[in-house]
Amino acid sequence: MKDIIKDISKDVTKDVIKDVIIKEALPEDAEARIAYARQVGSETDNLSFGKEGFPISVEEEQEEIRNFSKDPKSVCYFAWKNGKLVGSGELRAFPRRMSHRAELGLTVVKAEWNSGIGTKLMQKLIDYAGENAVELINLEVREDNSRAIHLYEKFGFKKVGTLPAYFKIGEEYIDFDSMVLDLR
Repeated sequence: MKDIIKDISKDVTKDVIKDVIIKEALPEDAEARIAYARQVGSETDNLSFGKEGFPISVEEEQEEIRNFSKDPKSVCYFAWKNGKLVGSGELRAFPRRMSHRAELGLTVVKAEWNSGIGTKLMQKLIDYAGENAVELINLEVREDNSRAIHLYEKFGFKKVGTLPAYFKIGEEYIDFDSMVLDLR
């Protein structure tokens, strides 16, 4: 499995993600993160929030970012292009008897879909997991989000079940797939 993941990273050329810098989130990025959440939330119905973004203050978001650095099995990366936040990827470790697991979240602004940013963020998250004793990575994805499912499957995620009516947008119920990447 690890060889497959390393081979995937070779597919992402520097030209594909030109002018993009991916680095660990810092508390001073909180304001940009809040604006970013409003942007990505307004661009798709695939997220747990809409155009309102996160109902959180800058100070609360700063604390949220600090919490990532307090847990050695959790990380949040931001992708920056020309000084603008264009992508976010995070691993959140589970506690206690689930500490070998983490949940993954990944978003990219619509203008950068299919640019390689999601792939690069995914590779960094999986590398981080492997270096920090995370053995299983969980995620949930809208069952009709073929673009995201393709990315996850490319990295070896497997569907392990369906979560019925996971979202309700207006009067429409939307099922989600539960997926897992086993790094053991």
